[in-house]
Amino acid sequence: MPPLPTVLITGASSGIGATYAKRFARRGHDLVLVARDKARLEALAARLRAECKVAVDVLPADLTKSDDLSVIESHLRDDARIGILINNAGVPQSKGFLEQTAESIESLIALNTTALTRLAAAVAPRFVRSGTGAIVNIGSVVSFAPEFGMSIYGASKAFVLFLSQGLNVELAPKGVYVQAVLPAATRTEIWKKGGMDVNTLPEVMEVEELVDAALVGFDRRELVTIPPLHVAERWDALDDARQGLMSDLRQAHAAERYQRQT
Repeated sequence: MPPLPTVLITGASSGIGATYAKRFARRGHDLVLVARDKARLEALAARLRAECKVAVDVLPADLTKSDDLSVIESHLRDDARIGILINNAGVPQSKGFLEQTAESIESLIALNTTALTRLAAAVAPRFVRSGTGAIVNIGSVVSFAPEFGMSIYGASKAFVLFLSQGLNVELAPKGVYVQAVLPAATRTEIWKKGGMDVNTLPEVMEVEELVDAALVGFDRRELVTIPPLHVAERWDALDDARQGLMSDLRQAHAAERYQRQT
């Protein structure tokens, strides 16, 4: 039996990323853990080596910094053991759109969209050459809920969903599986980083339950996994409506309702 693929996980020092690390280690996968907090990464790595008897490499990196991002890209391109990428690192939006600064906007987009895309682009050619591999992109239900008021964060997660769907169209025929995971409110440190108290929210999923559900979707090879969604047909109906809309958009002339009446 061939060895299990190594899993590279970004944002692995806590929350969703750390839980993915624990779950894959229990399955027998070796790991590469990426995050800014070296001490927490080392502590998690030591625990997983001892408990699960797997190899765990630690790569401290700030993915908003070009030099650090380039190091992880090179690792994904060159390390043939890595067969699964978990694109989990992300940052929340603190306060409303009118209160954002140029720096906060740039940092959010750099981590939530640019880094995620570049890491997927770094590993995808090698996956295609081998005809196997998986890319998991962590999005959010906010990606289709502008009413939640997190405009920049939601837009970045809408990008993640669209990118994942587009990559599936391109890469699935070549043997590469792409999954978008869309959590709702989940009990992680991201809320504190965004200046919010998670305990004020009415319904919050525990991170272990979120990741376990996401892995059920992963094992089923779902393209979009929405752990809090009870009625799967509602997502199917939304996607069917979107695809049905496409036939109405392939027109050579403006719709009659937009043509001036003379």
